Amino acid sequence: MENIYLLMIVALGVLAIADLVVGVSNDAVNFLNSAIGSKAVSFKTIMIVASIGVAVGAIFSSGMMEVARKGIFNPGEFMFSEIMIIFMAVMITDILLLDFFNTIGMPTSTTVSIVFELLGASVAIALIKIGHEKTEGFADLINYINTSKATQIIFGILLSVIVAFSVGALIQWVTRLLLSYNFDKKAKWVGALFGGFAITAITYFIFMKGIGGTAFAKESYASLNGLTIKEFLETNVLLILAVSLVFWTLASYLYTTVLKSDIYKLIIVIGTFALALAFAGNDLVNFIGVPIAAWQSYQIWAASGIPANEFSMEVLSQSVKTPTLMLFIAGMVMVVTLWLSSKAKAVVKTSIDLSSQGDTKERFQPNFLSRSFVRAAVGLSDMVSYFIPEKTQAKIDQRFTKPSIPLNQDKTYELPAFDMVRAAVNLMVASVLISIATSMKLPLSTTYVTFMVAMGTSLADRAWGAESAVYRVAGVLNVIGGWFFTALIAFVSAAVIAYLINLHVPSMVGILLLISLLLLVRNYISLNKKKKEQKAEGQLIKAESSSIQGVIQESAHNIANAIKRANKIYTGAIDGLSKQDLVSLKKNKKQVDKLSNEIDELRDNIFYFIKNLDDSSLTASNFYINILGYLQDMSQSLEYVSKVSHKHVNNNHKKLKFNQIKELKQVDQTVEKLFLTTQEAFEKRSFEEIGNILANKKQIFSLITEKIQKQVERTRTEEVSPKNTTLYFSLLLETKDLLTATMNLLEEYHNAHDGSIDISKIMQDAEPLEEE
Repeated sequence: MENIYLLMIVALGVLAIADLVVGVSNDAVNFLNSAIGSKAVSFKTIMIVASIGVAVGAIFSSGMMEVARKGIFNPGEFMFSEIMIIFMAVMITDILLLDFFNTIGMPTSTTVSIVFELLGASVAIALIKIGHEKTEGFADLINYINTSKATQIIFGILLSVIVAFSVGALIQWVTRLLLSYNFDKKAKWVGALFGGFAITAITYFIFMKGIGGTAFAKESYASLNGLTIKEFLETNVLLILAVSLVFWTLASYLYTTVLKSDIYKLIIVIGTFALALAFAGNDLVNFIGVPIAAWQSYQIWAASGIPANEFSMEVLSQSVKTPTLMLFIAGMVMVVTLWLSSKAKAVVKTSIDLSSQGDTKERFQPNFLSRSFVRAAVGLSDMVSYFIPEKTQAKIDQRFTKPSIPLNQDKTYELPAFDMVRAAVNLMVASVLISIATSMKLPLSTTYVTFMVAMGTSLADRAWGAESAVYRVAGVLNVIGGWFFTALIAFVSAAVIAYLINLHVPSMVGILLLISLLLLVRNYISLNKKKKEQKAEGQLIKAESSSIQGVIQESAHNIANAIKRANKIYTGAIDGLSKQDLVSLKKNKKQVDKLSNEIDELRDNIFYFIKNLDDSSLTASNFYINILGYLQDMSQSLEYVSKVSHKHVNNNHKKLKFNQIKELKQVDQTVEKLFLTTQEAFEKRSFEEIGNILANKKQIFSLITEKIQKQVERTRTEEVSPKNTTLYFSLLLETKDLLTATMNLLEEYHNAHDGSIDISKIMQDAEPLEEE
């Protein structure tokens, strides 16, 4: 039986490395948001600074490991065999939970997950013990759980969301009021003073955190009147802060005047380092705290000679030093993952989009709560404005007025999501809050602190305007809702897995590890397959040219992809209907929705497209609007065809007759031939071929009319199913509408294309738009 615990330790070690990779991929990039969003320095510089911060933070994070040993449960109430079950259940749950959320693209918190997994697993084992002990009742559960510490941690996490948002909003509002958007035109001493405050706050907590993790921090020194370094820092806070403020303010002034450098860039670099350090120090426990606690428990138990089910784990209540080598290895794994993670850009984009000063593609849909919050906020703002004198209000509004930045045409996508002042505040506030919590041995959600600080500064900076507020608030609510979902799933899953392992440790550990491996591999393969499918189908891109011939050339990419996908969707609907394949019809509906959403995004871009046009190129706007309208008509027809086909099969109606299916297949073959020819013409930019395609217009529509007439005759003589008749007519009429929209689109190109113009010359002059 002893071998099983050694194997469990090995398994926990492997799970720890996997958890580091999955966890860092999930939320380590959160400390990159501000630096990347502001575009203050190059991405490579940001990554180097962040990597150093992560490595240093990992080495100084040993104090936080106590949370895994005694922060949630009372170790003295459990035997070694029970503790190992708890630890194994937590790690299996954690890696599966994080990988699940990564796969479906939902944000989550590694701190929240580990806390509630420890709570769920320990509660499950405690209830099993209580059930076996006839002298104990359900009320004795409180003896097994460290309720005071667990409550403190949970409320700390909840409070961190509110505090991060409030503090971020307050500091950003005051900062913007003092500096405005023209901060780069202020006197040098203004930037130096801001730099002094910001760097003082950041470096003090870096220093406090670093000292707290070193071995000599608890040693007393005669030069400090017998105090330890940590005690000296804690008892002389005001003096140290005052000296630091003077020093950093002078250093910032010299940096801006002598070196002629931007102090805000320096703050962002230091802040990125601080937040990376705070992240590693605070979140490393989430990934390796449990395996290290298990390994140390195993060493102590193995040396005792006492049976595993009789050895009390009271020893875990004592402070145990975590080997620096383990922390270093963990830190290196985090750094490597940070550089190699393919999900970094996608995770960063969520936070940047929600905090962006400009217009972006809104990733969340408004709901009742978001609309209610926005209405309440607008009402409160109007009420407050009523009591503020108009002159004062005008002066405040002037400080928050964003200056117009002159850009070359079609270069708006190069603008940073927000300016360096907001980026500096984001980093400063988030790093300070996380470092304070870490120094208090209180794990909070790093993901949600950085996220909520960014949201608070966005609100204060008026980034959430009338046209984006409901979407941004909905996004914040979705993220917080995801947090509660994480907590619930983590608690229940860890409890269930702990119960299963307790049934028979050797067999259940092997089975659960095998299931975990299969699920991870399955998710990896599924995600790669999904990415390849998305890449293969071709995404629609925005038009950038200002002339009609340039728009014709650029939009040909969209038409080719749209026609290719329309062909696949239409054929999928007919095939699924003929085979009564509900699964394929359901997938087909999703493909239609995706295409419709992309066309809607292109229509949403019309405002900016027209704004960028030259006065001499306004005819391009009519052309662009028309082709988007025809694309939308096509998507609506496809949506209807897909919907009625799915509904018919889903409701178990009679299958279409053989003749009906045969005729629909003939129509599908004709539509497919039309779409393939059209796709090829647009892919090769052979716009002259469009005339040949249009020449067959009458023949194609005649086929549809013929099929409709045949169904009319069948209905009068032999058809007995009203549902089938309705479905068949609906499909044919909607196919006719689909072909009408397609022909109108082709005619628009045929009429607008000027064969005498050298399109290649136009495209050489146009800036290429990078596909996502």
